[in-house]
Amino acid sequence: MASSGEEGRVVVDLRSAAESAGGGGGDEEAHAAPLHEIESLCMRCGDNGTTRLLMTMIPHFREVVLMAFECPHCGERNNEVQFAGQLQPKGCCYRLEVPRGQNEILNRQVVKSDSATIKIPELDFEIPPEAQRGSLSTVEGIIMRAVDELQALQDERKKVDPQKAEAIDKFLAKLRSLGLGEAAFTFVLDDPAGNSFIENQNAPSSDPLLSVRFYERMREQQAALGFLVEPSTEEPGDQPVNHASTVEGNSEVLQEPHGSVGAVAGRRAIAQGNPDEVAAALCRYSAPEEVDTLPSTCGACGTECVTRFFATKIPYFREVIVMATTCDMCGYRNSELKPGGEIPAKGKKITLRVQNGKDLTRDVIKSDSAGVKVPELELELASGTLGGIVTTVEGLIVKICEALQRVHGFHLGDSTLEWKKKKWEDFNDRLSKLLSLQEPWTLIIDDGLAASFVAPATDSLEDDNQLTIEEYVRSWEQNEELGLNDMDTSSADAAYNTTNP
Repeated sequence: MASSGEEGRVVVDLRSAAESAGGGGGDEEAHAAPLHEIESLCMRCGDNGTTRLLMTMIPHFREVVLMAFECPHCGERNNEVQFAGQLQPKGCCYRLEVPRGQNEILNRQVVKSDSATIKIPELDFEIPPEAQRGSLSTVEGIIMRAVDELQALQDERKKVDPQKAEAIDKFLAKLRSLGLGEAAFTFVLDDPAGNSFIENQNAPSSDPLLSVRFYERMREQQAALGFLVEPSTEEPGDQPVNHASTVEGNSEVLQEPHGSVGAVAGRRAIAQGNPDEVAAALCRYSAPEEVDTLPSTCGACGTECVTRFFATKIPYFREVIVMATTCDMCGYRNSELKPGGEIPAKGKKITLRVQNGKDLTRDVIKSDSAGVKVPELELELASGTLGGIVTTVEGLIVKICEALQRVHGFHLGDSTLEWKKKKWEDFNDRLSKLLSLQEPWTLIIDDGLAASFVAPATDSLEDDNQLTIEEYVRSWEQNEELGLNDMDTSSADAAYNTTNP
């Protein structure tokens, strides 16, 4: 086994790994590459082969373990990718529309983790996680690999069940036509671990053919990923168990009076679930009168934990609910900002003209239903990206760019095409000019639920000439996406009108 030195945790980028593996100069350090070799069993011939392991990092993506097996006796070869870093806070679901005859879409890079499922709805076809291990491939490569694996056992099927084999041949013809771009289809990549990825060739701009959705993992998904999940204590026919008593020793929602919490303790409670900037940005408006606690489930390990929340009023905006969750078991932390009160009848579009340094320090609340645009950067984010955050104008742009570089990591690697690399370099140059205020620029936040906010620079909104707030009537499509078309409150409205004449 090759020595990896005494540096503790050996993680290098792909370029350094390749240079050290090449070993050109006879350097002693060149041969100290973090490459491990272990003897392992060949599943084809039964003799022992060699598996090489390399822990490395894909630039601006995340850490991975590259594994390659080779058997000198029968020539069997195999390789796969496994993720060495932590699971993401939420699962992800990528949906790519592949038009007919556009082979460049089929050539998009795809990172598929061990826990990801691939679906093609048009064929009612699904590749479960155990069918294809973690891999770095393309849309075409994944489809053709599925064709090869299904084709491998056709000779045996024809002997045992000719009718089924004939049906599979017809299906393989359809699947192969999709891999060749002869028909339009939808490619869905669903990963509860959040470690899979489909390349956006238009990044940092939005891609009309690619959409991504982030979601909370269910208990079954937590268990499938290897996390400890508390078994349900409810038996069929039993009364539901109130878990609040097991968490806090009280069956009711606990309220800590303001005298025992105070501004300092309240900030500390909120800061447990998010960086200090959240507490500093929110608590400056009004200290929480009471901090409530609710039993919850950790989004990372699935164990029971506590969520703290309080309601506060932000001037020129509305009442909001700040929620912070921390897990003592695994250290997971999360915070959310939810709008309080009723759903507004109209959406809101906020336009800020950034001209000086004070504009960069304006407080910003971006809800999880808001989209963000910066026309000067040709940057557009769909609603749901980054979730709900509390930050400043500068912090919002920096977080957006960090998320883009993390998700679209292949655009900055050493194997990137020159025109793609230049595109990202130009984007970073324009971003630096905007943040250094070499020229004015515009920030647009479009929120269908009117739950976002940009702090005014003056005591009155009417006196702030750089900030424009427009209300608009939501379209049917927006209401459908927000789930408002299916919401029926007529009975509740009737009851309310009866009790409040």
